Amino acid sequence: MEKKKELDKELEKEKAMQEEIPEENFEDADKEQAEAVPETSTEENSTESETEEQASGPGEKKGLFKKREKKDKKDEQIAELTDKVKRQLAEFENFRNRTEKEKSQMYTIGAKDVIEKILPVVDNFERGIKSIPEEEKEGPVASGMEMIYKQLMTVLTDLGVSPIEAVGQEFDPNIHNAVMHVENEELGENVIAEEFQKGYKYKDAVLRYSMVSVAN
Repeated sequence: MEKKKELDKELEKEKAMQEEIPEENFEDADKEQAEAVPETSTEENSTESETEEQASGPGEKKGLFKKREKKDKKDEQIAELTDKVKRQLAEFENFRNRTEKEKSQMYTIGAKDVIEKILPVVDNFERGIKSIPEEEKEGPVASGMEMIYKQLMTVLTDLGVSPIEAVGQEFDPNIHNAVMHVENEELGENVIAEEFQKGYKYKDAVLRYSMVSVAN
């Protein structure tokens, strides 16, 4: 019986030792797992944060570039519209200047045509006044003709018509038309001796050349 008891005690001791050894092993394993888990989690967190930064970084840059591209397109559109408006304003200004010039030219051409038709009437008035005898120049007919002639010349002057000076002036082919050459020692060379038909200007343009004779 005593042997049996001793065997039972030894068996219990062995069981107790076997039970104690796994518990220690399990505790060590739990400690190792507890120490290993934070390291892996931190590594995973760091990798996740890096991936998030990489993902967010280019996205933000792309967003900035998109904003800049949109702004650049708007600036280009504004520049194109501004250039278009400037071109249209320049074209309108050229059109207005051209129209005013054409109107002025048309008015000048029309005025010259009318005045050229009136000049023969002026010539006839002058011939009629010169043909009046000296004793009748104070009469009512001569006085009436003189008054009408002066009124007509005043109207022509107001329109910009002026007679061309001839007798005693140096011959100028731009305003005089020489139809005769005479010798006259009293006059200088190339001087107009006589006027056969009076010439006229409309502003700076010649309406009719003076018909003259040139001395020497």
